[in-house]
Amino acid sequence: METLRLIVLLVHLIGFAVLFGSWAVQAFGGQRQFGKIMEYGLLIAGVAGLVLAAPWGLPEGAEMNYVKIGTKLVVLVAIGALVGSGLGRQKRGASVPSAVFWLVGILTVTNAAIALLWR
Repeated sequence: METLRLIVLLVHLIGFAVLFGSWAVQAFGGQRQFGKIMEYGLLIAGVAGLVLAAPWGLPEGAEMNYVKIGTKLVVLVAIGALVGSGLGRQKRGASVPSAVFWLVGILTVTNAAIALLWR
């Protein structure tokens, strides 16, 4: 069961890497636009994160930190809302405000920091 949990964790990290990597390419490539691949990374990270939030495969006596999981979910939904609204603006021919673009990167790193630092 632990092996399956670790595989799901790997998929979760891949989703985060796809989201952050595609954002970083745009940020440092000078275009500052949202891409469809960001949505896919967000979806992969979100679904795998929800699967990880299920209380399966935990060692005896371990408890879930539901406040941490809820906080990460709120940040994930905020990132999704920003990416979705940015893609909608791009479809209409408008540009993404730079504050929204940079906020997606900041929130993505924040979500990773919460996962790593919050015990």
